[in-house]
Amino acid sequence: MHIYKPTKEEILAAAGNTLPDVIAPHLKVLFCGINPGLYSAATGYHFARPGNRFWPTLYTAGFIPRLLHPHEQQELLIYGCGITNFVQRATTAAAELRTAELLEGGELLREKVLRYQPQAVAVLGVTAYRAAFQLPKATVGLQPETIGASQLWVLPNPSGLNAHYPPAALARVYEAFRLSLT
Repeated sequence: MHIYKPTKEEILAAAGNTLPDVIAPHLKVLFCGINPGLYSAATGYHFARPGNRFWPTLYTAGFIPRLLHPHEQQELLIYGCGITNFVQRATTAAAELRTAELLEGGELLREKVLRYQPQAVAVLGVTAYRAAFQLPKATVGLQPETIGASQLWVLPNPSGLNAHYPPAALARVYEAFRLSLT
């Protein structure tokens, strides 16, 4: 199967585009990214940029039985996982987002979680979590706050730019999170 690779022009034209959530009621975990990158928006799939470690990390951490490709994102639902973002619009970098957008995204995430009731929400990035929920001292791991009955976790961002977590360390943190779920 040939995987679609957008052109440079298509990637640049994707600024401001949105991606639909991969979501269903009563998931084991709803992964919450910051916002789609331009590459993902150009392809129509979450975490699609080559080099993003989301899909390999989910596989290595045991969330999925085989490595899924971004175009197979709907299969996550079979394994009790979903994807959403704080901010829906695509940007070149998360740094382009305004604090107000992240705050609004935190409220929208709350509403989604109360509606869909996943067992846990895993926010992928401590900086975005701190901004969206106005919790400047939050750290990676289980949070004392919940959203309804859903546990709230902060996990490292799987972007290839996150040098603090090489692939093996990233997989260990995600696996520890998976093992904590009942």
